Amino acid sequence: MSLRERLNDDLKDAMRAKDNLRLSVIRGIKAAILREETRAERTTLDDAAIVQVIAKEVKERQEAIGDFNRGGRPDLVEKAQAEIQVLQQYLPQPLSRAELDQLVREAIQEVGASGPRDMGRVMGWLTPKTRGRADGKEVAEAVKTLLSAM
Repeated sequence: MSLRERLNDDLKDAMRAKDNLRLSVIRGIKAAILREETRAERTTLDDAAIVQVIAKEVKERQEAIGDFNRGGRPDLVEKAQAEIQVLQQYLPQPLSRAELDQLVREAIQEVGASGPRDMGRVMGWLTPKTRGRADGKEVAEAVKTLLSAM
């Protein structure tokens, strides 16, 4: 079952269960997917692209949580955290720090990196493998740390 089909089935289930939070989040995902498809000249997104859209939605909510905390709005923080939990059900399992470090070592060996100046090549090799499973900043930090140690 594709991710798109899973979203459609879960949308129907949320309607039947009258789960307003889940229904709202899934509708938001579907709208974001449609926006991305329209932006990409009416192409149909595959599962990997849909995962990117969902990861972007999670990141937006995480940034909003910081704003809500600074604004003293615990009710909105709670709502955003609940939405993140729903969104994360559609994302692949995140990489642990050990798994990420192992992937970085593999990338360094694969591209023949010899120091920090090769960060771009390492990131180019890593990005498709970590997309949706690790934050880009976290990946870049791991690459920088391991390349600096060379």
